[in-house]
Amino acid sequence: MSGVTKIIIKRVTLHLSSGLHEFFLPFRDATNIVALMPSYAALLRGIGPGNPNMRNEKLAGVFTDLGFDNVRTVISSGNVLFDSPSSAVRALENQIEHALPNQLGFSSTTIIRSKRQLQDLVDSQPFKGVDHSEKTHLDVTFLKRKSRLKLQVPYASPGRDYTIVALDDRSVCSIVDLTSARTPDLMRWLEKQFGKEITTRTFKTVERILKKLNEA
Repeated sequence: MSGVTKIIIKRVTLHLSSGLHEFFLPFRDATNIVALMPSYAALLRGIGPGNPNMRNEKLAGVFTDLGFDNVRTVISSGNVLFDSPSSAVRALENQIEHALPNQLGFSSTTIIRSKRQLQDLVDSQPFKGVDHSEKTHLDVTFLKRKSRLKLQVPYASPGRDYTIVALDDRSVCSIVDLTSARTPDLMRWLEKQFGKEITTRTFKTVERILKKLNEA
């Protein structure tokens, strides 16, 4: 019948490092199967390369031992990318948070975002018209718990040393003025509003994470 595309669905069993997983996938023929698993970025709080156990190769080893696939890292601020057939993000976060002290001797709040979520964030252009520079930092703070804070944006701090330019229930986008004579108290304000289960990355780092996710 002309104008009708026939899609064949096959059940595919993949042997992954995390075990056997079954997928129902459309494919053009029996010799061309493309299995796609969700790609995630785990954003760890308080990571610094000064601690040998916080270095990228150590972090990646924990994720590999947990059975995640395609594990890789981006710079040295605690950004671990991985693939998993699971869509239970909270369970994945708990799994990682439990493994870190057991294997590496430190605890770290873990916040997971999917490739789609990061793509949506970047596509929204929260810092449109402003560049990251030595005088101005463009930061994204990721929230582990959904926030109900209502704030009219843009919101400038009383000292004008930072401005909140975008806010939703899972992230806060801020511009920090590094030329101010006073030390910006953005981190203190964020923890007062959202608690300590948060972690911050520059927007440039977020873009680098997304770029690497898209390369996989």
